[in-house]
Parts: sequence; structure tokens; C-alpha cells
Amino acid sequence: MKSEDNTFGFDKAEDSSGFLLWQVTNLWQREIKKALEKFDLTHSQFVLLASIHWLSLKNQEVTQVVLSSHTKIDPMTTSTVLRTLQTKGLLKRQEHSTDTRAKSVALTDEGKKIIKQAVVAVEKFDDAFFSSLGAKTKDFNKKLMTLLNYSK
Repeated sequence: MKSEDNTFGFDKAEDSSGFLLWQVTNLWQREIKKALEKFDLTHSQFVLLASIHWLSLKNQEVTQVVLSSHTKIDPMTTSTVLRTLQTKGLLKRQEHSTDTRAKSVALTDEGKKIIKQAVVAVEKFDDAFFSSLGAKTKDFNKKLMTLLNYSK
């Protein structure tokens, strides 16, 4: 018997883009967590370390503000996670050379070693996870970029 309650705008749960995105995101995050366990890194820690390495390779001066903007992690969380990574000996934070309000961030030798290994593991997982998209991967990424620009 069909319910008279029309709370939802969909007949089937799989017609809801938000619900599907939530399910896929949870599955992907659960598997990424497993891939990062052997490096003793959370996903946020990985993203920040990888971003420091990425931006450094692109010859950008890395500050907490730049990292927060690049990763879309809020500034307070970025600062907290960076403090944890500094305690682990994976990065160093120091006063910015020209802006006294900013902190420059750089990987330690141990941080570089760990992130290079972790990136290989995450990229291997991502390749496997997204392989079912095949030739549609670039289009999928473009669509994700469209969604990321939603709030701009």
C-alpha cells in the first residue's frame, strides 16, 4: 500500500543525488582510512601533508591560510591538525618571513618520507576505486569541480 505522506521528492532513494553522494563518500572515506592506517595518519592529516608537499613542489610559500584555502579545511581545524603533525615531527611551523601574522609550514625529512609513501598508497586505492568510471573519469572530475564552485 502506498503511503499518503509525500515528505520526499523522490520515489526511490537512489534518485537523490545528495543521498548517493553521501553513500559514495562514506564508502570512499572508510577505504581511505584503511589505506592510511599503516602510516598512522588520519585523512585530514594526509590531505594537509600532501598539500604542503604539492604546493612546495610548485614553489609556493606554504602558510596555514594557503593550506586552508587549498584544502577547503576550515582555518581552525587546519591549525589544530598542523599542531598534531608538528608534535609527530612531520612538519615545522615558523614565523612567516614578511607577514608577522602568518605561519610558514614545511615538511621535515620524516614528513617527506611518510607523505611520499602515503601518496603512493592513496593513489593506488583511488585508481582502483574510480576504475569503474573508465574513460568517464575526466568528465566526473569536471562535474566535481562544478560542485566545488557552488558556493563561490
